[in-house]
Amino acid sequence: MAMNSIFVISPYRWQGTWAFDDERVNLVREPFVAGADKMIDVAVERFGIENAADGFLMVFSANPFPSANICLKWERAELGGNVYSWAETETEGWLCPAMFMYFETAPEQLYVEVKTKPPQ
Repeated sequence: MAMNSIFVISPYRWQGTWAFDDERVNLVREPFVAGADKMIDVAVERFGIENAADGFLMVFSANPFPSANICLKWERAELGGNVYSWAETETEGWLCPAMFMYFETAPEQLYVEVKTKPPQ
């Protein structure tokens, strides 16, 4: 099966945490926990994402791309998921096994762009 190299999700606030849906891979209200939620808090503040709680765009890839504004470094496997660090903010977060819906193995680095959703 050929996999995309760049993915897009739209995280939003749900019951006090960040979550996302991706019907393409059958994920509904998949939460970001264990530090990943705090990394999103920092990102939306740092990049001035307006109305982030209602949803914003998160573009991500294991490969660098021109508009990526965050680079996460793999630190270790933990409890079936993987821990990544964001050096510029001295934050660390756990990405659950749902990450394997997008990648066959945990990438050494994740390149991420966060941006405001365009008006619909």
